[in-house]
Amino acid sequence: MMRIILVFALFLTSLITSPSAVAAPSVASAQRDVNRLRTLAAEKFEAANEANIRIKQLEKENSALVAKEAVLKEKLNASSEILARIAIANFQGHGFGKTVDLMFSADPTQYLSDASVLEIITRGYSQELQEFTRNKQKVEASRYVVSDKTELLKREKLRLNKEVASAKTALAKAEKILKSLKKEDRERLAREEAEREDKILNDSKKYAASYAGDNSRGSIALKYALKQIGDIYVWAAAGPTRWDCSGLTMRAYQTAGVSLPHSSRIQVKYGKPISYNALKPGDLLFFGKPISHVSLYMGGGKMVQAPRPGKRVEVVKLTKRFGSKPFVGARRL
Repeated sequence: MMRIILVFALFLTSLITSPSAVAAPSVASAQRDVNRLRTLAAEKFEAANEANIRIKQLEKENSALVAKEAVLKEKLNASSEILARIAIANFQGHGFGKTVDLMFSADPTQYLSDASVLEIITRGYSQELQEFTRNKQKVEASRYVVSDKTELLKREKLRLNKEVASAKTALAKAEKILKSLKKEDRERLAREEAEREDKILNDSKKYAASYAGDNSRGSIALKYALKQIGDIYVWAAAGPTRWDCSGLTMRAYQTAGVSLPHSSRIQVKYGKPISYNALKPGDLLFFGKPISHVSLYMGGGKMVQAPRPGKRVEVVKLTKRFGSKPFVGARRL
């Protein structure tokens, strides 16, 4: 029995002291996971951009509906007051006098559904009654529409909060992975990443300096984007020194006189489709299913972009896949 206990204790000790049981992630795998999570955050942020635009549109529509409903209510009140006065006059003619005055002054619409009142009114005032009925139906219909829009707006805001929370969770996980590394490994990783980013920045500046372009819309937009080389990525930012992917393309084309929304998923609906083999400088390039990234084609097989958290506006090689995101189309504005 004693021997069995001793063997079991040795087994537990081997598990506790085993390198595989306590080993932190390797530096290479940590870098891959951090990059993946930061890219995921950028995808979620782009989904949030789309939700933001939908919220603004719904709020605009809702405000218009509420204003319209207010006008309809005024018309309804006016027509109900006319009918109330008619009803009072008729009832006074039948000997009811001031009692009916008091009833209608307290609530002039309360008695309009009474059969005897409607019978008297209908005899000579059918046009006024029809106007009242139409206005009442319009107000009721408007209430349903406003209610539906309000519910849509509520759901869209929940979606926005969910996407932003997911993005922040991904970034927090990336930070946790970095903190799990040994200090010397963490410092080495940061140093190597800085060296890579500096090389990309220097190369990007050279590519930007070599671009001459012309006066086309695409070229004007591209020149503007190239001037932002080195600016950092920040979600929902659209300049002047911080950008996300669709914020950069939106502002770039604004300088060329083209208005775009701040969302890659909506920008893809603008302009005309262009095949991969017919690209020209300034064409918008879209990646991901669903779309979660947009960049501008520079020519020479390269594109300029604001890629994700932890990166800067850069010029990189264009391929049929941007990381795990497939190329899904291009648009010319």
